[in-house]
Amino acid sequence: MTREERLDVPGLRLRPRSAAVLAAASLAGLMMFCWPLLLQVPPDAGTVQPPFLFVALLPVIVVVCLAELTEGGMDSKVLAMLGVLTAINAVMRGLGAGLAGIETVFFLLILGGRVFGPGFGFVLGCTSLFASALLTGGVGPWLPFQMVASAWVGMCAGLLPRGVRGRREIVMLVVYGVVAAYAYGLLMNLNGWPYALGIEVPGHEGTLSFVPGAPLLENLHRFGLYTLLTSTGGWDTGRALANSLAVVLLGPAVLTTLRRAVRRAVVVGPAPSPARPTGGATP
Repeated sequence: MTREERLDVPGLRLRPRSAAVLAAASLAGLMMFCWPLLLQVPPDAGTVQPPFLFVALLPVIVVVCLAELTEGGMDSKVLAMLGVLTAINAVMRGLGAGLAGIETVFFLLILGGRVFGPGFGFVLGCTSLFASALLTGGVGPWLPFQMVASAWVGMCAGLLPRGVRGRREIVMLVVYGVVAAYAYGLLMNLNGWPYALGIEVPGHEGTLSFVPGAPLLENLHRFGLYTLLTSTGGWDTGRALANSLAVVLLGPAVLTTLRRAVRRAVVVGPAPSPARPTGGATP
């Protein structure tokens, strides 16, 4: 095994069953985010109730997924690295969140998922947001959605092409950081959109609020305008700029440090013992 191959060994290997659980949890989370676009309302319905049962089940799905990923997939050194990165991310989010959308938590999440692999990135996204919510008092019904969306950011970073190195890798991570920033904002807006007040826009009929039972394209149009006016040009752009600057300025040094930790933490396999002679007297 070459040095570059050793550097690419993920800290948390995904077994087939773990990958299936991860896919099922991601599908359930995606359905929860997209429920306003999937909801079918009968014409004679007097009230529309969101699927609160699935909202209650989402934390259970996250816990089951985390338990499956960590069962036998982490040694003590990788688990310690997960704890360190989670603590750093929790503190960094408390320092950076809330100012023009600048959130520094995604920078280390992207680099951790990139080095340690998609499974580690998924777990790091969940634990980072949970720990930061405990520190900042941000625990609420939105927390499971934040955990799942952040877990996807770390997981997809681990799925990026492994052979890219040097400046091309930094460029790739910058592009991914921008895309992830806008995707995270879009998902969180989609989650909170049905509960937000409608916004009157001159030149457009009606409001931008969610209309239960309306055609899919009509609701998509309303949501697109809503997220563009309330988030994309402000909070999401600030998050994208923060990700880009952090990756460019600190990315090379942090990647080198994490990859050194990978070589010390991941046990690839026992070293083969020298073969012994099977017969005859030793010279």
